Amino acid sequence: MDCIFCKIVSKEMKSDIVYENDMILAFKDINPQAPVHHLIVPKKHISSMSDCSSEDSEIIIELFLRAKEIAENTPELEGGYRLVINNGKEAGQEVFHLHLHLLGGRRMSWPPG
Repeated sequence: MDCIFCKIVSKEMKSDIVYENDMILAFKDINPQAPVHHLIVPKKHISSMSDCSSEDSEIIIELFLRAKEIAENTPELEGGYRLVINNGKEAGQEVFHLHLHLLGGRRMSWPPG
């Protein structure tokens, strides 16, 4: 596979890992859009949210629960944070491996895009 996130999961590519368990990996985004910008990815390759099935429900739950845990352990996120999943090119998805953005450390504006 030529998926950059799969290469990060397999440790073929270096990343600044902030959390890892048997289902997910979280690491700092190399092009941060906020003072705190982590990407949380499933270790299983799933191209996008549209490609999820009921078989992936445990992974989806794990993404959100670990995002909450990471945020609770990041002092800069004490005032709040944003979770984002881009689904498809039109939504801004650049890497076609499902991932959750955890952003914070500054006041966020609305609408986001």
